[in-house]
Amino acid sequence: MTVENRTALLRDANAIVETEYADDLALDDVARRVACSRRQLQRAYAEIGGTTFRDELTRVRMRRAADLLEGGALGVGDVARRVGYRQPAQFAKAFRRVMGVRPSEWRRVTPRTAPSPLAPAGHRPGLDPAA
Repeated sequence: MTVENRTALLRDANAIVETEYADDLALDDVARRVACSRRQLQRAYAEIGGTTFRDELTRVRMRRAADLLEGGALGVGDVARRVGYRQPAQFAKAFRRVMGVRPSEWRRVTPRTAPSPLAPAGHRPGLDPAA
């Protein structure tokens, strides 16, 4: 498979992830929908995207969750359900792993000091004990 084909697979798979992140998405289902094998899609994520399907899905979910938390209108449990987690505790653990802080802490940080949700965990000005 060529680089162009893998790039197209990744683009199509990411479009599904971006729009259906709150659903119970599985690599096999997405691969079937973009007309490739599970392994081909895994390779596209690894070689073109530099990530895995699961990590990309989690990244999208956490980015959406950060947006919802900053709005302040929803509780953590509601945000968890809206981004595809059945258990708020599982969501909170994933959020902290990806974003570097608990969901409730994310809400307290002013937008001016909050980095992009795409930034690596631990890059939160004002919350880093070493800073």
